[in-house]
Amino acid sequence: MTAEITRLTAADAAGEIIADTFSLDEITSWLIPPVEDRLPIQRRFFTMHTAHALDHGTVYGIHESGELSGVAVWFTAPFPEIPGQEEEIASFSGEHAGRFGVLGEQMDKLHPHEPHHYLAFIALVRGRTGRGLGSLLLEEHHRRLDAQGMPAYLEASSEASRRLYLRHGYVDMPELLRLPDGPVMYPMWRAPSPQTPSV
Repeated sequence: MTAEITRLTAADAAGEIIADTFSLDEITSWLIPPVEDRLPIQRRFFTMHTAHALDHGTVYGIHESGELSGVAVWFTAPFPEIPGQEEEIASFSGEHAGRFGVLGEQMDKLHPHEPHHYLAFIALVRGRTGRGLGSLLLEEHHRRLDAQGMPAYLEASSEASRRLYLRHGYVDMPELLRLPDGPVMYPMWRAPSPQTPSV
């Protein structure tokens, strides 16, 4: 089956996919312990950030037979904060807002300051993993970065995703992102690959 990658122009479908993909991971479980609260909160959170990336980066969708199978959300750093972000998160996350604040502070503390592109989220629809779609999404943007001589940064949320990024040229940053009484994330950096001149 042939996969087609396009640039998305709306945030809702991407936000839904990301929220569903990450609803059971360790970071989301730490952010929002009650299972029943996770999807409604994370849909709002990821849709809000994806909409921001439409203005300050690139959002890709990968399609199979015309159906959206996965998304990748990139920001071009430096990029501005979402206006009123803290208030907006508090409005839909309620008692969990404090943990979102802690996560944001830890991420900001370790985020590099030099120009780069930031992979905020990459997610596949359930049942579409293990088929190379995530790698295709990464490679699509990496070609652009390599042509520009631009590095990339991300925080892997699990050992499994960290291994995927290692295979795509990322290396571990010196410091892990440690959440209080919670899981760790793996900040990673990818230097651009030199372009082979055409002959």
